Amino acid sequence: MRNKILIVDDETDIVSMLKDYFELNGYDTITAVNGLEAIQKAEKQPDIILLDINMPDIDGMEVCMRIRDFVSCPILFLTARIETSDKIKGFSVGADDYIIKPFSIDELGARVAAHLRRDRRQRESAKVHFDDKLAIDYTERSLYYNGEQITLSKKEFGIIELLSQHIGQVFSKERIYELVWDYDSEGDSSVIAEHIRRIRSKFAKAKMKQYIETVWGVGYKWIR
Repeated sequence: MRNKILIVDDETDIVSMLKDYFELNGYDTITAVNGLEAIQKAEKQPDIILLDINMPDIDGMEVCMRIRDFVSCPILFLTARIETSDKIKGFSVGADDYIIKPFSIDELGARVAAHLRRDRRQRESAKVHFDDKLAIDYTERSLYYNGEQITLSKKEFGIIELLSQHIGQVFSKERIYELVWDYDSEGDSSVIAEHIRRIRSKFAKAKMKQYIETVWGVGYKWIR
């Protein structure tokens, strides 16, 4: 799977150079030339971000602080000069590294690759592998089958999280509703059957094993 990199700099020549370099090295690229555009493009969930600090409208520090609410990938600041106090501020708002301009593009490429490897190792350690095909990341609240993410609603994942963390234990519809929804939610436990049906439909579409088993008259359980 190709890594996706977001390149942000108000100098279009630098953006063009980096875009060409990373595409030549097998990356999918997204580009932005100002802070506002960077915030919008970050919603595409890149795997890594190269972010210029000194931009005229919204600077890189502010961009980093804003996107850290919904972006967890490594962010590398690009800057012409940097003081220790600036580094401390940058790390405090969510930066992972600094690249000083002018930079060696090959060194930059090596640093990007190193950050991606480190990030991949951290993500893999957060995943629980149930077999050679199924992995659930409880931190990111996502499920993968054969390396592909299966799109789930918040409640669908909540049901999967509850059952998969208690393999073999049977939960009634009422207990699932109590734990995944809450006492103050509108509705009742009858919605559980519909959510289970949707989960099974998504599993079937992905040609997955049906991990949720019905225990007739009692409830549901997760099986290996």
